[in-house]
Amino acid sequence: MKSYASPPCLAAEVDPSYFDTLAVDPEQAGDVARWRKAERQRLRAERDVLSVAERQAVSAALAGHLATFLRGKFDLRGRVFSGYWPIKGEPDLRPLLTELHRHGVRVALPLVEVKAAPLVFRHWTPETKMVRGDWNIPVPPPEADVVVPEVALAPLVGWTAEGFRLGYGGGYFDRTLASLSPRPFTIGVGFQSAWLATIYPQPHDIRLDAIVTEAGPTSA
Repeated sequence: MKSYASPPCLAAEVDPSYFDTLAVDPEQAGDVARWRKAERQRLRAERDVLSVAERQAVSAALAGHLATFLRGKFDLRGRVFSGYWPIKGEPDLRPLLTELHRHGVRVALPLVEVKAAPLVFRHWTPETKMVRGDWNIPVPPPEADVVVPEVALAPLVGWTAEGFRLGYGGGYFDRTLASLSPRPFTIGVGFQSAWLATIYPQPHDIRLDAIVTEAGPTSA
């Protein structure tokens, strides 16, 4: 299976215009943005040096903990669950997405259809024929049903015990969560080593409901 990725994972810089809509001090926002950029680079560099075997071990352990967490909290049959496709050393949870599909879960993938707007979620199955989307990333085709997730995964570059997420800097995920009502139960997934004492939360940062790493789940 090819290693496809969900579009929000490719945003590498904070979108300065995103801060224009927020009631924050511009100087403070700039300081936080610069600090976060440096932390992203550090954490991604640490992730990049892991061996294939180490990444596979993390992915397997994380998938196991996530499956147990989901079974204990939800009956997902017939419900919409948004996943992601791994890039740049992220944990590979594709086998779990396939398993969820086989058990009657409606799996969705997020994609960018309008720049600087909330993500759209389209239904995915292992048989879906992908098309090239924004950033030339394969995504479900336009005829795939648009769905609204009830449970969603959020890939983590970094995370805090309070449930805040350091993402890839594009603002897409927070923008999307802010637009959805009701908001999906959102689970951050990433490496235990990516823990941070704080991300200096800003008004646009949305606290996740739970975080799962290869060490297990953490309620936010």
